[in-house]
Amino acid sequence: MRFKLIVFDWDGTLMDSEAKIVACIQAAFEDVGQRAPSREAARNVIGLGLTEAIADLWPEAGDAERSRIADCYRHRFLGAEETPSTLFPGTRELLDWLLERDYLLAVATGKSRRGLDSALEGTELAGRFHTTRCADETFSKPHPEMLLQIMGELGVQGPDTLMVGDTEYDMQMANNAGTSALAVCYGVHERERLLRHRPLDCLQTLAEMRLWLGGVVAT
Repeated sequence: MRFKLIVFDWDGTLMDSEAKIVACIQAAFEDVGQRAPSREAARNVIGLGLTEAIADLWPEAGDAERSRIADCYRHRFLGAEETPSTLFPGTRELLDWLLERDYLLAVATGKSRRGLDSALEGTELAGRFHTTRCADETFSKPHPEMLLQIMGELGVQGPDTLMVGDTEYDMQMANNAGTSALAVCYGVHERERLLRHRPLDCLQTLAEMRLWLGGVVAT
């Protein structure tokens, strides 16, 4: 098995942004006069598009109420919230290593385009990816459309594609799109939850991916 395309989730996979996302979700609900969801509830929706995440947390809300919370969340995340987000150790080095070996690299994320572009600019990683897709451009995970669009743009088939992520939404999207999935267990969803969706493996650190890919190729 030799993959041609590796698609990464962003939050919880390449960037340690869980604390900031949870803080922004809780603050956004409070900003509109609603009780903030628990930390666990807020963590659980990381990986979904913002619209889908808010609907999951407040199913009774109408469109106008959800729109207000979304606006508050964006305001918090893109400026007002000071909780730092940093790349996981070894992220930059791994991406460079993969590019040196001629892998195509992409991002499929629940972030908005504005949010991802801001993160790519801040980390100076934009040039490492051949293409990216965001939840406000197409269907949210676990719908397969993000992966299908990426593969179509880059001319790669499902068997040659590997989706790497930290949530069950990533694993489900890969299954729905007919690609392989590789889970990372240091992000949002626990190992047991990820393994229910039968990824090829579950890595404890991103740095392990070099050795893992070598073993996959060797077999």
